[in-house]
Amino acid sequence: MGLAIFAFFGSAKPTFMTEDTTLVINKIKIEITGVSTVGKYNCSNTFSKKDTVFLNSNKKNNFNTEINMSDFDCGNKIMTKDLQGTVKVKKFPNSTVTITDVKQFGKNYKCNLTFLITNKTLKYKDFILYSSDNKIQGSLNLNFSDIELEPPVKMAGLIKVRDEIVVNFSLYKN
Repeated sequence: MGLAIFAFFGSAKPTFMTEDTTLVINKIKIEITGVSTVGKYNCSNTFSKKDTVFLNSNKKNNFNTEINMSDFDCGNKIMTKDLQGTVKVKKFPNSTVTITDVKQFGKNYKCNLTFLITNKTLKYKDFILYSSDNKIQGSLNLNFSDIELEPPVKMAGLIKVRDEIVVNFSLYKN
């Protein structure tokens, strides 16, 4: 009997609750939203990017992507051209988003975020990415002046864009 109990329990392996230890990304959407004197605007850039991040690990615990600034679409050609002029797309054709030290934070994720736009690098420690069924997302509230840019003014000042913008990052999971 004792041998039977040992054989039963001795071969048992401990079980642990398994967490998602990887985060597989297949698509990215970046949105820049703001307000002007004529209403709200939303410019976005969606592109495929396949990558795997290993959570709570020293093994590839980062995500890095270049964003082609000329691929943003604001819904009409004039606004798209204005955005491209504002962010100096000819001088700075790409921005970069780097996410490092990704860890589970409840049902969400915490990370360090580095955002290079124009020639300015913005760093955020303990940036929260909120999780939903098919994506994780986060938002940055910025001012054009934070990245040393002037908000556009058109038609002799009749149309003015506010200094405040919101940059939304959405990383779509498999």
